Formats: sequence, C-alpha cells, structure tokens
Amino acid sequence: MSILSLADAEDTARLLPLITACHAEAGIDRGEAQRREALELLFSGEVQAAVWLIGPRRAPVGYIAIAFGFSIALCGREAFIDEFYVRPAVRGRGMGGQALHLILPMLRQMGVRAVHTGLNRGNAAAARIYERSGFRLRDKCLVMTREM
Repeated sequence: MSILSLADAEDTARLLPLITACHAEAGIDRGEAQRREALELLFSGEVQAAVWLIGPRRAPVGYIAIAFGFSIALCGREAFIDEFYVRPAVRGRGMGGQALHLILPMLRQMGVRAVHTGLNRGNAAAARIYERSGFRLRDKCLVMTREM
C-alpha cells in the first residue's frame, strides 16, 4: 500500500490544517480564506498542479504539492515542489524520503524532465532528504521571485 494518495476537492478539510501548520512553520503569512482559495483553484483543473496526501487518506500526516511548467532549456516539462510538509511528530521516520521515492518515478512517467524545489536556508534536515533523492544545488542558478 502506498503512503501517497492524490488529493481532490473532497480532501480540502484534511489539507487545510496541514497547510496552515506548514505556513506557520515557514513564516508564510496567508489567511485561511487565501489558502482555501488556492486549493479551490488547484482542484478546479484550471492550473497544472496537484497535491498528494502523505499517510492514511483519512488522517494524513503531510502533503506534497507539485506545480508543472515547461522549459525550453530542459527540453520539456518540468515540475516544482511547491510545498512539502510532514507533521513534526512523525518526522524522522522516513515518510518524507519515502514520499519522494514514490513521487519522482510518477513524475518521470508523466514526462517531467526535471524537478525543482526551494528550501528555507538552514533547513538541513530537508536538504538531506532532497540530497538523498538526487537533488543538487545548481551553481549557476539563483531563483528570484516577484509576487503580483
């Protein structure tokens, strides 16, 4: 049995507390209405993105949200791990690494040529999980963001 299940609109009530906890931990200042609106858009089919629940579907312990894009330089589809969260009480048990181990082949099967992620500086535990899954820093790349 997989620890990942693709979420849909019916999972909103399960996702919101996890997203709220993730945002609190990361210092992301968004209200519940904004988070709910983001999930509604994600589940509407208007954007190329998906979120998977980690753990039992009825009582997930985390989630991983993926946004899809395209890169001429990478010659095809790319994916960005937008958010990846596991409750602190169950961290260190390998669930995050197992989730990555399962999702990366799925993304490859979907034609994704590269997967990107961002980390908060100083998050050594997350960096180790990504490094064990084959992620590497890109020396020539600096991600910049402008919120609209």
